[in-house]
Amino acid sequence: MRSNPVQVLLASAMVLGMWAGNVEAQSESLTIAVLPFEDRGSYGQDKEVFRALELGIPSILAAELAKNPRIRLADQSRLVKAIQGEELGEDARMDAATAGRIGSQAGARYALTGTFADFYGKFRVDARLVDVSSGQIMKVVSNNDPKLQDRADLHRIIQDLSRRVSAAAGLPVQPGTPQARERVIPTEALTQYSFGLLSENAGDNAKARDHYQRALTAFPDFAEAREGMQRSR
Repeated sequence: MRSNPVQVLLASAMVLGMWAGNVEAQSESLTIAVLPFEDRGSYGQDKEVFRALELGIPSILAAELAKNPRIRLADQSRLVKAIQGEELGEDARMDAATAGRIGSQAGARYALTGTFADFYGKFRVDARLVDVSSGQIMKVVSNNDPKLQDRADLHRIIQDLSRRVSAAAGLPVQPGTPQARERVIPTEALTQYSFGLLSENAGDNAKARDHYQRALTAFPDFAEAREGMQRSR
């Protein structure tokens, strides 16, 4: 069963808020509304893993985008209100027109949503950049490189998508951030972090802390997991 789109965004909002302030004061910034991603039919792991990644993938993608000083993340409270206004059901699809309306109400220039699929370890993510003024898809970016489709490389896939989204929006690719210095989060840590979001979203803070601690054990420099620990105390 898919996660409810509103619940997905509410959980993501807890994390995205910490990044939005980092770029809010930048001049000539471009506002992007990061919306839910959907599992479009994954196999090879428990379905709870994929439900959790519906939260974790957009959260980490937003964190990567926020490293670009020209990108500002849309205000999450406005996004939540806009999504609630759409009255999306549990089986609703986040099509381009809907994403455009939501992004527009949140004051964004672009909306970003997409899908992912894990087929027994071969991972595919498609991110759709939507022009909110027209409600049309401006660009679809995917991890097309055959060398970057292994689930073990999930964070590197997300990093690559972030660079591609920045380029599609006409922005320099993370200026001032040397690629060699970028962190690489192990997939196990990213998965445990995603489970933390899922548990926190369900109101089980004790279970969320356990997952965040597991994420930090796997990757001690995981700032988002550390923030999750603080939120869930």
